[in-house]
Amino acid sequence: MNNYKLLTPGPLTTTETVKQEMLKDRCTWDDDYKNVTQSIRKQLLELAQVKESDYTAVLMQGSGSFVVESVLTTVVGEGDKILIITNGAYGERIGEMAKVLKLQHTVYSVPYNEQPSPLEVKALLENDSTITHVAVVHCETTTGTLNPIAEIGSAVKELNKTFIVDAMSSFGGVPMDVSALGIDYLISSANKCIQGVPGFGFVIARIEELEKCKGRARSVALDLYNQWEVMKLDGKWRFTSPTHVVAAFAKALEELAEEGGIHARSERYANNNHILRSRLKALGFNAYISEELQSPIITTFLFPYEGFSFEHFYSAMKKAGFVIYPGKLTDVDTFRIGNIGDIHEDDMTTLCKVIENYMVVMNNEG
Repeated sequence: MNNYKLLTPGPLTTTETVKQEMLKDRCTWDDDYKNVTQSIRKQLLELAQVKESDYTAVLMQGSGSFVVESVLTTVVGEGDKILIITNGAYGERIGEMAKVLKLQHTVYSVPYNEQPSPLEVKALLENDSTITHVAVVHCETTTGTLNPIAEIGSAVKELNKTFIVDAMSSFGGVPMDVSALGIDYLISSANKCIQGVPGFGFVIARIEELEKCKGRARSVALDLYNQWEVMKLDGKWRFTSPTHVVAAFAKALEELAEEGGIHARSERYANNNHILRSRLKALGFNAYISEELQSPIITTFLFPYEGFSFEHFYSAMKKAGFVIYPGKLTDVDTFRIGNIGDIHEDDMTTLCKVIENYMVVMNNEG
């Protein structure tokens, strides 16, 4: 395989130095390795702007969806009921998990090109006192929409419910004060805005809430409470951990700090997004969602004309060194371009020039 710039929402383009960290083999039982795990956990809390006395970070093997399911199976008890807010495929996936886990749940769904209403969330909670938990996706990468978790969290906390936020594609790339947002469980993954590689995810959990979950999980491997009980002692994972991935993530955290932290990274991502949206609009590519809803993470574009071939476009972009993402909508033809990873202004400018040349050729042939 050639080296392509991955313009996807994760896996994404990583630095050479992050890749190099995976060239060394490490032992899961070794104190040096366990210390790396503990250091990662501490740094994640710092990025979340929370106190170690109030929150803990738990790492869990698997992709982001594995970690979301670990939270659901551990946190939502038999007598509980969860409100799942959806405006895209990833919120809907939480609903699928709830069904399989046989959790009592209800769904508040809005169209993919809209944000959920905090007022509607509050009304739903007021009208159904059996709801104990609320789950929402922060950045819905189906479209690139950034959902209003501050306003939703305010309603959730006002009514004393447990707040679960899937921040898979936003944590590390969008500044957030987890405690001030009222979040009890924030879920993210190694291969997103912190710019590591796939293999594990993590949960930043309010200790007071996590302590209630002993013996509640419907899974052995995905028991978040038991993972925490073991990991908090000395950094040992219960089962075989992705050692190479953990080392790469530690390096990625170091590079995030060197870049200037989350605020600096967020500015770079936002600049990438601005260049992309503005340049492609001039070429006839309209974004699926309005600029007010747009996250700096990923952008969804409508096909520019009838008969547009995404497969042909994708191949041309790949030949030029860029891998983009297909759309995830069923009612309208779209494709997506990620703004995150080790991607900078020069990369975005080059991509836009490639797309401009592509459109000239296609117009001439048409």
